[in-house]
Amino acid sequence: MQKLIQGLHHFQSNIFSSQRELFERLAHGQSPDALFITCSDSRINPNLITNTQPGELFILRNAGNIIPPHGAANGGEGATIEYAVAALGVRDIIVCGHSHCGAMNGLLNIDSLGELPAVRQWLSHAEATRRIAKENYEHLSGGALLTATIEENVLVQLENLRTHPTVAAALSRGKLSLHGWVYKIETGEVFAYDPEQEQFLPLAAKVRVEPAPGVPVLAGQSI
Repeated sequence: MQKLIQGLHHFQSNIFSSQRELFERLAHGQSPDALFITCSDSRINPNLITNTQPGELFILRNAGNIIPPHGAANGGEGATIEYAVAALGVRDIIVCGHSHCGAMNGLLNIDSLGELPAVRQWLSHAEATRRIAKENYEHLSGGALLTATIEENVLVQLENLRTHPTVAAALSRGKLSLHGWVYKIETGEVFAYDPEQEQFLPLAAKVRVEPAPGVPVLAGQSI
């Protein structure tokens, strides 16, 4: 705790004072560029990996970067998504998984979560991911299976995202694009899903534009 307090004092004495104009401007409102959905894992820092400043990302975090389908849960995910799209008017939503994800490892070993009933219940919203991994990746094990599961989970959660009314409406108007990313902790690389090649590829600098409504687009974009 002392480290956090010292960090707070450093922020107030050095960082805030040098960027006072930015924070005063932010006090009057926010207009983020994107909604960034990622895992609660302490090793993930969305602003750090995207080189963004306060006010530029609207961030939603939970174990496993999971988005329950519309109406499936009473948590804050639906409200956060709705506010980002309908009130803040974000034009991009990024679902970002990451390497060495403990939530996805738990999903693959669901029986090991007997003493974590809340975690097990939460991961039920990724049941489609578990079944895909079990039935389509029987030939994989260990780290390779975990990586495949992490990637498949990003795609599953993007499909769940499409069930939210504000997202579906914005997509139909061409006012919103969805992106699937996986961040590799040990190398700093980010891989984006390319629907044409149906695989995650190193993130390209160019933005991929979503085609006509109803056609899934899960490509990445640099921010």
